Amino acid sequence: MLSYILKRIALMIPTLLGALTITFIVMQFVPGGPVEQIMAEAASGPGEQSAYKAGRDLDKQRLEELKKLYGFDKPAHVRYVEMLSSYARFDLGKSFMQNKDVWTLIKEKLPVSISLGLWTFLISYMISIPLGIAKAAREGTRFDAFSSVLVLVGYAVPGFVLGILLIVLFAGGTFLDWFPLRGLTSDNWEELAWGARIVDYFWHLALPLACLVIGSFAVTTMLTKNTFVEEMRKQYVLVARAKGLSSRRVLYKHVFRNALIPLVTGFPAAFVGAFFTGSVLIETLFSLDGLGLLAFESVVRRDYPVVLGSLYLFTLIALVVKLVSDLLYVWVDPRVQFTSVAK
Repeated sequence: MLSYILKRIALMIPTLLGALTITFIVMQFVPGGPVEQIMAEAASGPGEQSAYKAGRDLDKQRLEELKKLYGFDKPAHVRYVEMLSSYARFDLGKSFMQNKDVWTLIKEKLPVSISLGLWTFLISYMISIPLGIAKAAREGTRFDAFSSVLVLVGYAVPGFVLGILLIVLFAGGTFLDWFPLRGLTSDNWEELAWGARIVDYFWHLALPLACLVIGSFAVTTMLTKNTFVEEMRKQYVLVARAKGLSSRRVLYKHVFRNALIPLVTGFPAAFVGAFFTGSVLIETLFSLDGLGLLAFESVVRRDYPVVLGSLYLFTLIALVVKLVSDLLYVWVDPRVQFTSVAK
């Protein structure tokens, strides 16, 4: 097992390098870098000057100063080596556009991503797994068919479309004004008592969570149902029923552990993924400044340190979580052994 873990850790390095290298190379050919962004923003000031005129009138000395400021006076291979050296020390650099450390920006956006990701994950699993088990126990009934239709319709409706509908209905649109439309908390949140703070927090999260949760039911629910149905058709279940055990006892004592193996092994990836795969459109609709919006804006504005730093951090987390998932598989099912695979 130890040799398998060490080999997996060793394989993380080329995988991480590959992701960073490909992204870095692509960025060298993308038009409109940070210098061009600064020139365009300068041109959008007072007057009728265009971005082209601003770039033409900018003297060469100023242009060279901008390139030196952002490190573009160095060859690409030198910047690549410097980037890898910094990332080896977990130094993600400083944002071109916001003049802040990338670590600081990520920390500032984490509360929104944690709030959306954690509650979306918990609510989805707390509803999807019991619902999937109930569907498996009642396979072929009206309950199974009706719940399948509801789950699949919720999955088919895009989250941002549902968000617009909820805003129109409940957030001061055409009909009701029950929920706020921006931020995680109210402006006077610090002045509220603890109980009122909790209520205010979930009051702001209600509509965004509804958009994210409804679309995430289908996969987990149907996976749970299909896994339980497959286990319930195996020979050991038939033997247990032939011995006179009740259906409930067979389901929860014999089937439950084996059927949950795919869900439990996917638990770390789903848990971490919920934090870093938030919907940019949902964050934009409800004015929530999270990691999804940060990544989108950094790509649009060519803020390369934020793009590469976020990619490095998220790829590293994904690789570690994948290893944890494999180890968790062994813990749940001791029959699985990686020693033979490692050889």
